[in-house]
Amino acid sequence: MAEIKRIAVLTSGGDAPGMNTCIRAVVRTALYNGCDVFGIRDGYEGLLRNDMALLEAREVGGIIQRGGTILGTARSDEFRTEAGQAKGMQILKSHNIDALVVIGGDGSMRGARALVKLGLPVVGVPATIDNDMWGTNMAIGVDTALNTISDAIDKLRDTASSHRRAFLIETMGRNCGYLAVMAGVIGGAEVVLIPEAPVTIEEVAAKVEDAYKRGKTHSIVIVSEGANVLTTELASALEQMDVGFSTRITILGHIQRGGRPTAFDRLLASRMGVTAVDALLAGQTDVMMGLRGREVEPVPLADVVSKQREANLDYYEMAKMLAF
Repeated sequence: MAEIKRIAVLTSGGDAPGMNTCIRAVVRTALYNGCDVFGIRDGYEGLLRNDMALLEAREVGGIIQRGGTILGTARSDEFRTEAGQAKGMQILKSHNIDALVVIGGDGSMRGARALVKLGLPVVGVPATIDNDMWGTNMAIGVDTALNTISDAIDKLRDTASSHRRAFLIETMGRNCGYLAVMAGVIGGAEVVLIPEAPVTIEEVAAKVEDAYKRGKTHSIVIVSEGANVLTTELASALEQMDVGFSTRITILGHIQRGGRPTAFDRLLASRMGVTAVDALLAGQTDVMMGLRGREVEPVPLADVVSKQREANLDYYEMAKMLAF
């Protein structure tokens, strides 16, 4: 692989707390090693607009604690096409970009693979609150999202207990129930609904009614947005079935994506940003930096984009046991 002197960095897909921390780590590690760094605005869509600028150390100062991404992010239908990918590659060449760091989720890593196939050295960094990416124990943003959900559950439990209500709390996680499962464990939920473990409305109703009969003052039901039962339908059914508690819905939505990254996410993002640049300078490409145990290690992008991570059902069983 040719010597790397110019590195570009972009964030793509859904934003996640810690993306800014990772951008900072990429930029400063590259500068420390004598490389120029270009920030591409608005992900692959910005690349196709030729929207990039040189980044210096001071331009990434004061962002380590900020949520979101200073580079912006967007989804790009055009970049999903071969013509769009070829156009993006040509724009990178016009700026003499030698290598690219892509920070994002599964779709972002697919885009990274497309550029690798066109001859560009690329290293990916996983950043998605759903934690649905194969090859890493944790993605950037997951810990912050869980802390946000946990805080919401604690507050909703206060009002649920006061009014003897069942609260249905919907979390993100269209294809992976990781957030819902972990929130169920750390939030003390009575019921958790996830895509990986389909249930019937009758089963949920029985658990909520059982909690009422055992003298509980509230019932917390965590519903992953990808669960087989819709939150609104479940709430309506529980009201009609008279399970003891009156029912309320809270959809946490995009609040889970925002906020100051936790200490864990700041450290993880910093480590992944540094190791991504180190990997490129060492001649590695077509990999994503993954947290395996306590170590950040390269994982083949081919594996990342061809496999789907699911929630750990051992934790799901734990949540059910602890709900007794």
